[in-house]
Amino acid sequence: MSLDDALEAVLAMAARVDAPQTVDTFDADGRVLWEDAVSELRVPPLDNSAMDGYAVRCADVPKAGIVLPVSQRIPAGHVGAPLAPATAARIFTGAPVPQGADAIVMQEDTEPADGGVRINAVPKAGQWIRRAGEDIALGSTILKAGTRLTPAALGLAASIGLGQVQVARKPRVALFSTGDELVTPGTVAPGDMPPGSIYNSNRYFLRALLQRLGCEVTDCGIVPDNREATIRVMQDAARSHDLILSTAGVSVGEEDHVKPAVEYLGELNLWKISMKPGKPFAFGQIQRSGSSLEGSAHFMGLPGNPVSSFVTFLMLVRPFILRLQGVQDVAPRVFPVRAHFETRAADTRREFLRVRQNEDGAVELFSNQSSGVLTSAVWGDGLVDNPAMTTIAKGDIVRYIPLAELLQ
Repeated sequence: MSLDDALEAVLAMAARVDAPQTVDTFDADGRVLWEDAVSELRVPPLDNSAMDGYAVRCADVPKAGIVLPVSQRIPAGHVGAPLAPATAARIFTGAPVPQGADAIVMQEDTEPADGGVRINAVPKAGQWIRRAGEDIALGSTILKAGTRLTPAALGLAASIGLGQVQVARKPRVALFSTGDELVTPGTVAPGDMPPGSIYNSNRYFLRALLQRLGCEVTDCGIVPDNREATIRVMQDAARSHDLILSTAGVSVGEEDHVKPAVEYLGELNLWKISMKPGKPFAFGQIQRSGSSLEGSAHFMGLPGNPVSSFVTFLMLVRPFILRLQGVQDVAPRVFPVRAHFETRAADTRREFLRVRQNEDGAVELFSNQSSGVLTSAVWGDGLVDNPAMTTIAKGDIVRYIPLAELLQ
């Protein structure tokens, strides 16, 4: 199955999680807005000064050098009286513009004179005035449902008085790895590792990726290569989680037990993707039993090789989790950049090459693109999305996806 078809099938199953949560706006960074945020006021509420200076009538300053008496002083947070003709009002940044004034002369274009102020520049109507509602109009939608809240978005919500916001519940994800060869770092010293054993790196980056996406993660540890043990972990996890995510065991070997376990407990929808790295991939549903939750839990099984697991997560699991929270636009931005490398042989699968931009903005290729070389994902700052059966010559324009787009 092509990656695009697989993603379409996965997203079709990603119904938004149940009832929303109300959280303080202070604590909503990274959460997904449940409903539109509509402003009940204008921002700014009144015309206000963009500068420290003097509010004037343009008709009173037909030429530079005019001296006007200062009739009032208006700091931010205070509303002045209407501006008397042929006078100026001392005004500060953010203060409401007094009625009758049609321009602000910044302080740098003035000087004290004879108890008043000398205006050394002819003002233009509207200069240095921020109009009421120019940022936010009354009744306007400032943030749409499904928006993943950023620091700037939190500030925008606060600017219309939202001390709390309704957001999607955090998806609950159970994470485990399979494999008799896996060892948890910290439990066995490198010099004491049994022959054939490897440290389990996948759970570490997958947990971090899930948390960055706003998930509540339950670490179910390492499951041995045993069908009964695999079934037992999945049954338990399905009772209280929205998604069960595993690594390894999704191929067709005699020691790969994830695929048959899912088929025993529920339904497996697809399991081979035409992408490199990341061919073996499982997606399905596991029926819940003995749970207050209705229906089934989603299941996703990633390849065991670390780069395959990393890339498959970014391309398939990431958009699925965002859609669970109500985000509609889940595709990463893709940028055309120049290749500073070449590939000599085309692959029959769509490839995601680990690359890094150089000082000229072109991308360079990591020397070893093996699915087991996690160093490439640390060295690189992006992926080149290369279509199947396509070679790349130095200077070609390629599709570059910054990792910053995928890891935020």
